[in-house]
Amino acid sequence: MGRRDRVTMKITPFKYEDGKLTILDQRKLPGEEVYIEINTPEDIYNAIKTLAVRGAPAIGVAAAYGYFVALKKWYDEETSYAFTEISTNCTPEGFLHEAQKLRDYIGSARPTAVNLRWALDRIYNKIEKPARKMIEESEEGSLSPAGVDELVKIVEEETYAIHREDVEACKAMGEYGLELLKDGMGILTHCNAGTIATSEYGTCLAPIYLGKEAGYKFHVYAGETRPLLQGARLTSWELQEEGVDVTLICDNMAASLMKSDKVDAIVVGCDRMAANGDGANKIGTLALAVLAKHYDVPFYMFVPTSTIDLKASSGHDIIIEERHGDEIYKHWFEKPMAPEGTDTYNPSFDVTDAELITAVITEEGVIYPPFNEGLCEAVRKAHEKRDKSK
Repeated sequence: MGRRDRVTMKITPFKYEDGKLTILDQRKLPGEEVYIEINTPEDIYNAIKTLAVRGAPAIGVAAAYGYFVALKKWYDEETSYAFTEISTNCTPEGFLHEAQKLRDYIGSARPTAVNLRWALDRIYNKIEKPARKMIEESEEGSLSPAGVDELVKIVEEETYAIHREDVEACKAMGEYGLELLKDGMGILTHCNAGTIATSEYGTCLAPIYLGKEAGYKFHVYAGETRPLLQGARLTSWELQEEGVDVTLICDNMAASLMKSDKVDAIVVGCDRMAANGDGANKIGTLALAVLAKHYDVPFYMFVPTSTIDLKASSGHDIIIEERHGDEIYKHWFEKPMAPEGTDTYNPSFDVTDAELITAVITEEGVIYPPFNEGLCEAVRKAHEKRDKSK
């Protein structure tokens, strides 16, 4: 796999500059490009819960920054949050207890995307050992300003590491993915797994961007992606902004598009992958995989190792988030498109069976079925790299 020059993306889903965290409000796209400032735990919780920031990798990185900013702002300004009893005179044990509560609070914003809790657990686990050492060594039981500085610094460094690793992982997935694609291909994608769903490049859109830099001419078909229209609002907007040839289609047009031989490959992201290769992604992904199998179209799922949940043996262990039914028939329309009180079913995700996936692309390489051993090996390699970089 040859390294390519870094792609300069025009878009970023979040910024941390001069001590301020701002997040691109994706709820307002494509009409407005607005960045909102994150200062409190409630700010980052609501940004994740209401989809101001979305996409599994971006949720994880944004949550890490939000966790860091909340702890730092509490210490700098002696702020007290509604759900906590933190004070600058707390004990090391008290600090650790409140840091745990903060982790659990932010981590409860959305249940399906594993990156959210993965990032927060990773940071908390980093500060737990030094905090417990402070507890053992503390004579008066209080946490000194220097102690707080040390713990907050650890959070900051781990947040930067999570961000950096996500950028590197997305680029690596793009390079591996591009080896599976050919110049001139028609490529169908679903939902949004591009640069605004990650730190940079995207997961399944990364090979599109790298291919463009290499002179490839792909034609991308973006499914609108009901009910949140993330394909229409976000993917088509993002690809146009980056100068990629893209055509928007309704979700129910995918079969006829494949039948007419306009689709050479399908690329999608993933919010959580079980150990056997079952992958949860935006609702409608499963239908595309079934159609791809029928029309013999390669179906590629792009999965950073941070999104692999080896504790889930299969897709049956993945919690599927359900949202309010108004999004189906009210949210995007001037007038309701169904009678008031209509019963609705509105899951955000579905799980694509491993047997329908042609290959899984991670930052550690391309994995073919059966997936169990390859996924475990990819996670192991990622952990080894992280340990060596410390």
